[in-house]
This record gives sequence, C-alpha cells and structure tokens, in this order.
Amino acid sequence: MSELIIDTTTAGSLPRSPELVEATKALEVAEDGFTLIPTDEYRETAAQAVADLVQKQVDAGITIVGDGELGKAMTASADFGAWWSYSFQRTAGLALPSKDAPRPEPVRSSPGNVRLTSMEDRRDWVRFAAAYFDPTSGVLMGEPPFWPQAVGPLSYRGHDAIASDVAHLRAGLDAAGLETGFITSLAPGSAARIGNSYFATEEEHIWAWADVMREEYKAIVDAGLTVQLDDPSLAESWDQINPEPSVADYRAFIQTRIDAINHAIEGLPREQVRIHLCWGSWHGPHTTDLELRHIVDLVAQINAGSISFEAGNVRHEHEWKVWRDVELPAGTKLLPGVVSHATNVVEHPDLVADRIVRFAEIVGPENVVASTDCGLGGRVHSQIAWAKVESLGEGARRAAALLNG
Repeated sequence: MSELIIDTTTAGSLPRSPELVEATKALEVAEDGFTLIPTDEYRETAAQAVADLVQKQVDAGITIVGDGELGKAMTASADFGAWWSYSFQRTAGLALPSKDAPRPEPVRSSPGNVRLTSMEDRRDWVRFAAAYFDPTSGVLMGEPPFWPQAVGPLSYRGHDAIASDVAHLRAGLDAAGLETGFITSLAPGSAARIGNSYFATEEEHIWAWADVMREEYKAIVDAGLTVQLDDPSLAESWDQINPEPSVADYRAFIQTRIDAINHAIEGLPREQVRIHLCWGSWHGPHTTDLELRHIVDLVAQINAGSISFEAGNVRHEHEWKVWRDVELPAGTKLLPGVVSHATNVVEHPDLVADRIVRFAEIVGPENVVASTDCGLGGRVHSQIAWAKVESLGEGARRAAALLNG
C-alpha cells in the first residue's frame, strides 16, 4: 500500500517579481481610466514571472500550483486589489464616475431588504476607526478609491487576457513537469459589488455578471485547468450592511449569489471548479466577521469540487469544528488555510501539520488539500510569504507522516 501524500496549494495571490511590478507601472492606461494596454515586452515579462513562480511553488512543496494572479494587473485609478479590479478591464459596459462627482451617501438596509451600505461604512472600520486611521497601527486605511459602475449591458471582453493567463501557466506547468494547475476568477456576487446605474435590480446586476464571468470560467476549464472562483462577498458582505441584519435575512441575501454561481458554472466539470470564501484579507480586528456556522450549509450548495476557506488566522481557526456537522457531496475536497496572510509570524511546520490532521480526521486525508488562508501577495513581505509557503509544504509532509502512522 502506497504511503499517503497530503496535497498542497495556495489561495491565489503570490508576490510579484520586481521586474513584473516595473513592467506593469510602465503600461499605458486606456481612455476609460482603468484598462491597461499590454505590450509585447510586458507579456514576455509576465510569462517569465509565471514560469519562475511555478517552479518556486514546486520547490516549496506545493503540489497544485497557480499563476499567483500575476496576469491580473491594476491601475492607480482602480486600486482596489488586482483580484477584483482586473475584472473591470475585462468587461464592457462599465465606466468610472467623474472624479468631481460627490460620493453617494451610504444606503441603509432594512429587514427583508438587505443591501450593502458602503465600503467605508463597514462596522469593523467604524468600531476601530482610531486604529484604522492611525499610521502607527499597521491597519492604516486611506481614502476609498473610485471604482467603475455598470452603465449599460455587460459583456466579456477579456478573451485575449485570459488566453495569455492560460498560456503563461501552461508553459510554466510544462517546464516544471506538471499536468495541471489553477487560475483564479472573480465570482458574480463579488463582481457585482461595483456601482450600478443601469440594471433595474441588484439581482439583475448579479446575474448579468454571472453570464459575463462564465466565459472566463469556461476558458480556464477548457484548457484543462481548474478555476477558483473568488467570492469574499459570501462572508465579507455581512460587515458591509448597516444596520446589522438578521442571520435569516443575510442568508437570503447570499442565496442569490450562490444561485448565480451555480448558473455560471452549470455544465462545467465539478472537479475542475473550486470556490474560495474569506472575510477580507486586510489587516484589521475583524470582530464583526460573520461566523462560518451561519452560512456553511449554503456554501456547500455550490456545485464545486473543492471549498477553499480561512482556517489559519486567529479569528477563524476555531471554526474547523463546524465541518463535523456539514454534509458534503461525495468527493468534495476541503482546502483549509493552514498558514495565514494576517500575521508576519511564520507558522511552525508542526502547527501546520496539526491543523491539517484536524481536517483529515473529519473528511478523510484524501479530501484535504492544505492551503493558505487567502492571497499572500501584497499582504506580507515577499520573504515572509515564501517562508510561509515553505512551512506549508513541510507541514503537509509532517501531517502525512503522522497520518501514515
């Protein structure tokens, strides 16, 4: 009987190389104010950066590698994280509001009519306002940026961009002798958190994004890769609703987003789809995060073969016990975060192994893929990020040894 191996992966973003950072800065921005215009030189730099990143993951002990989101660039005018703002550049029907336009007043939610209020109106940010705006706190927040809004019918225009992402990762995989990997893509509910001045209802807006993003999901899957749907909106939106809703109303609120996901991935091979949920990767107290137990059964409704989630940071590590009571479809894999983006402290491999074993004892070691909590790129220094990835790889080896007896 062959010995057990615990697979490892990441949740997406990894540190960019200095060369790629500089190449991105040199790109021109289109007239819309948020679309970057790639050059041949940029593409060559990105391709090499992905190839190097794939090998670096392999060397660290990662068995299911990604492109680190290196193909997702952002501009200063849409500086809200490449994981999200990249979608602006790949979608037609969006426009930036005028810089002179006054910011809209935060909306308010009500029972039976749950609505996002505004990004700067988060209850966690309000509760810890002094800390968030104190430059010595480490959780400094600046002025919230403008982001686009839907001003017409939406359609996908990122075919060349996703083709480049696929080609770069495929070349890196081939060079490293690997068969497959994964690419992240934005989930409909998270995409729809931009402004809307076209669609009559929020639901119409979300479902329009489902049709748009399906094209990207399909391009990734058709290339023989796995698509990871990034959807912090499922858990993180709780903190962006004022006043705080009832759990029942919030569950109805995210059900629309889950239905939109299942519509967008309909017909795609389940084993090539994974969903990532988190509570936002910014460094802050997170005291107003929703408990996983309130939504985990809804997340399990998503027709994905794998579920990626935070399980390594101090606000959510205790929630590993929730999975004891969850009925998962046969063969569903859990991708728990066992190293965290939320601290500069590098987790000891023995702690990583202990975290992995917890989940293996619940769903079986064959259904556990050890991961990072969330993206590491931009959240911790690159040296620290890679030290965490190496600890992840070593921790998985130690967990396998424990489980093999």
